[in-house]
Amino acid sequence: MTQTIIETSGFPAGYFVVRSVASNRLLDVTADDIEDGTEIALWPEKEKSLVESFRDPETNNQVFFIDTSGALCSRSSGHAIDVEGDCIVLRHRRPVSLPFPNSYAHPLPKFSYSSQTGEISVNFMCDPSYPASGAPTSNAWQGKTYLLTSIPLRKPKSIIDNAAEFITSNIFAPISHLAGAPASPPARPDEVFNGDIDLTEDETLEEERGEEAEVDDSPELGRKVRVLAVPTQDKDVLDLMLSEKARSRRKWVVTPLRTKQAKTSS
Repeated sequence: MTQTIIETSGFPAGYFVVRSVASNRLLDVTADDIEDGTEIALWPEKEKSLVESFRDPETNNQVFFIDTSGALCSRSSGHAIDVEGDCIVLRHRRPVSLPFPNSYAHPLPKFSYSSQTGEISVNFMCDPSYPASGAPTSNAWQGKTYLLTSIPLRKPKSIIDNAAEFITSNIFAPISHLAGAPASPPARPDEVFNGDIDLTEDETLEEERGEEAEVDDSPELGRKVRVLAVPTQDKDVLDLMLSEKARSRRKWVVTPLRTKQAKTSS
């Protein structure tokens, strides 16, 4: 049964590390904390070796595994990974509280990995918005695919950058306006689909992210990870609208740790 759960998840058996294709950083339990709700982010690789006996145990906060229930877990703390808002966080197992499920107590989501697409999906057993008791219910969440994505981070603008932007917007813009009307901006995904697809603010940001926002040049070591909700029936079409950078932010490489050093040919 355990083997079936692991095979279904797409993750390897045993321990593994998860690398973002876009940022070349690893999933990392922030500050190696064990507190409930600790955010999982991206951080530069701390240990190069993939051989268990060679690795520094202090880097286990960058190592994960799938447990016997199918939950994604942190090796350093043993706690499962949950979704809080659009962030992934550490989650202690909690007793049932009524009415169940709720934001405090609910079935842990299952994470699955596709080696073909490189995408990591989050599969919920119930509405992840956890509506209050008596509130109107909706099955809209069941028609969405939830994907893990990395978020780029720009370095803060300098005084020179701000001055150049001011000159461009306040001096050159009026001149270009006199030369003729600017070209119409490209249609947004929600316009292309005539409103049939209800993109949330985060999803629209991902689909419409401008060239400037694609830049990831901050000297900060860490990067954020977010969960995006994409309409399942239109995912293939929406994928075609993504830039290469946006597509790479949804791609991950999962590498298992080894108990023995790999053999080399003589």
